[in-house]
Amino acid sequence: MTTTEPRQRTTTRTATTDTLMTGAEYLDSLRDGRAVFVDGERVKDVTAHPAFRNSARSIARLYDGLHDPATADVLTGVDPATGIRTHRFFKPSRSSADLVGAGEAIATWARTSYGFLGRTPEYKAAFMAGLGVNADYYGPFAGNATAWYRRFASKALHLNHVIINPPIDRKRAIHDMGDVFVHAVRETDAGVVVSGAKMLATGSALTNAGFVAPVGSAQLEKGKADPFALVFFVRMDNPGVRLICRTPYERRAESPFDFPLSSRFDENDSVLLLDEALIPWEDVLVHRDTERATGFYAGSGFPNLYNFQSGIRLGVKLELMAGLLSRATRANGTDAFRGVQAGLGELLTLRHLVGALTSAMAHDPEPGPGGTVLPRLEHASAMRMANAHIWNRVHELFETLLGGAPLVVPSSVRDLANPELRPLIDRYYRGADTSALERIKLFKLVWDAIGTEFGARHELYERNYSGNGEQIRLDALRWATRRGGLADHEALVQECLDDYDTDGWRRGPWLGPDQA
Repeated sequence: MTTTEPRQRTTTRTATTDTLMTGAEYLDSLRDGRAVFVDGERVKDVTAHPAFRNSARSIARLYDGLHDPATADVLTGVDPATGIRTHRFFKPSRSSADLVGAGEAIATWARTSYGFLGRTPEYKAAFMAGLGVNADYYGPFAGNATAWYRRFASKALHLNHVIINPPIDRKRAIHDMGDVFVHAVRETDAGVVVSGAKMLATGSALTNAGFVAPVGSAQLEKGKADPFALVFFVRMDNPGVRLICRTPYERRAESPFDFPLSSRFDENDSVLLLDEALIPWEDVLVHRDTERATGFYAGSGFPNLYNFQSGIRLGVKLELMAGLLSRATRANGTDAFRGVQAGLGELLTLRHLVGALTSAMAHDPEPGPGGTVLPRLEHASAMRMANAHIWNRVHELFETLLGGAPLVVPSSVRDLANPELRPLIDRYYRGADTSALERIKLFKLVWDAIGTEFGARHELYERNYSGNGEQIRLDALRWATRRGGLADHEALVQECLDDYDTDGWRRGPWLGPDQA
C-alpha cells in the first residue's frame, strides 16, 4: 500500500448515521476521573497535565480530520451492513478496493504524526472491525460483540489493548500466578470481578477503554487456568483500574525546537492494574473458555489487519527518516560521498519494501469471516518479521552516516537567544548548505527521532512491536504448517528428488555421462 497524498473524492455522502467524535468531544471523553499515576501523583485531568496534554491534542487532531472537508471523504465511509459512517479501517472490508481505501485512511492519519504515533485509534480497529461479522465466535457473548462493534464504529472510540503478562517468574504456569496475572476472582449478577496486572498499556491513559485478553501463545490448561481464560473490555473510569505510567518524555520536552517529536507524540506506556475491578457482563467476550480465550486471534483476522496498519504507519515513518537522512548529509557536506549515497539508497529501498508488502496485503487478500476480505496472512507475517529488522537498520544507518553530527548542537533554544553566543553559533554551527539555525533545527529533529529517551523508546518499541522475536518466527512456522505452505515446499523438494536415482535421470530431457 503506497502512502502517497490522499486522493480527493468528490462523491456525495450517503445519508447515514454519523456520530463520530470531534476532537473536542474526544478530549472531553477523557475527563472521566480515571486513575492515572505519574511520579507519585494521581493525574486530575490527562488533557491538561504536561505529561499528556500535547499527545492528547495530537489524537484530537485525528478526530477533527474525520469532519474536515479536505480529509473527511478520504478518512470515512459507510458500513453498508449497519449504515454507520466511520473511519474506513473501522468497518469490515469486503473487497480489495475497501482495503485500499482503508490504507489511504491509515496513511492520512499517520502523516499527522510522521508515523511516530503507533497506537492511534484505528490500530485496535484491526480487531474491532471484524467483531460484528464474527460475533458468533463468542458464543453466549455474541450479542456483546455486536454491540461493542456498533459502539466502537459509530463514535470511532479510541481503544487499546493489554495482552502481555508482567515479566514475573514466567517459567511458572499461568494458573500458578494468580497473585499477579489477570484472572476472575468471582462472578456476580452484575459481572465478573477481576484482579491482576497487564502490560504494555501503550497510550492507554488517553483511550476510552482497554481490550484485555491472554496473549495468543498463552498456555491455558483446561480445568486449571479457567479463571485466566478471560477476554473483555475495561472502561478507563472503572473504579478498580489504575494505570502506573513510565517516565513521561512529553513533560521533559521544554520546547518544540529542542524536542519536536517527544513534545507532542509521546504515547506513554503503562501497567494496567485491576484491583477487584467489576467488569459488567455486557463488556465480556470470553469467560472461563480456554479455547476461545486465545483462539480468537486466528478467527478474528487481527494478525492480518494489525500488520497492515503497522506497515502503513511504518512506511510514513520511513519517509520522514529518508528525508531527514538526505537533508542531514547535505547539511554535513557528505551527500556526494559514495558510501553515504549507498546508505541513503538502502533506506529508500527499505521504504519501498514496506510499501510493496502493504500493497500486496491490499491487492492480494484472502477470505475473512462473514463475506469480508483480509490482508493475506503470509504477507502480514512477512511484514511482522521485517518490522524490527528495518528500524534497527535505520538506526544503524543514521549512526554510521552522520557520526557525531547529531551531538554537535547547542544545549537548547536558549543558546540561540544569548547575544554573546549567537554570532559564534551562526559562524561555527552553519551547515554546508544551510544557516546555523536551520542546521541546528534539523539535527534537533534527528536527535529526537533516534537519540533522546523518546528516540530510544521507539527503537525498543519497533523491535518488540509484534511480539518477541522467537514467537514471531514460531507463528510463521505454525501458520505455514496449518495452511499447507510448508507441505507445498516439501513437495517441491520431493519433485526434485524424483528427477533422479542411483541409475541416473528418471525423467526429463537431461543426458547422463554415458549418453551422446
